[in-house]
Amino acid sequence: MKHNRLEIFLEFLIFGIVMGVVEDVIAITLITGQPITWRAIFIIILVAIPFAALGELIVDRIEFPRKKS
Repeated sequence: MKHNRLEIFLEFLIFGIVMGVVEDVIAITLITGQPITWRAIFIIILVAIPFAALGELIVDRIEFPRKKS
């Protein structure tokens, strides 16, 4: 059961990171009009990871299946 919880958490975390990166790349491109470099993507990923983790741990409050007795 613990493996299932970790799997669900990691799936949502990865999805949150991907969505955060895509959102930031779109915003930066639209606002600045500059091409996105690998350095910018690296910084965007570093910024997206904590926000995705916080979203999973605090905001979303995933209801994990309870272990049946």
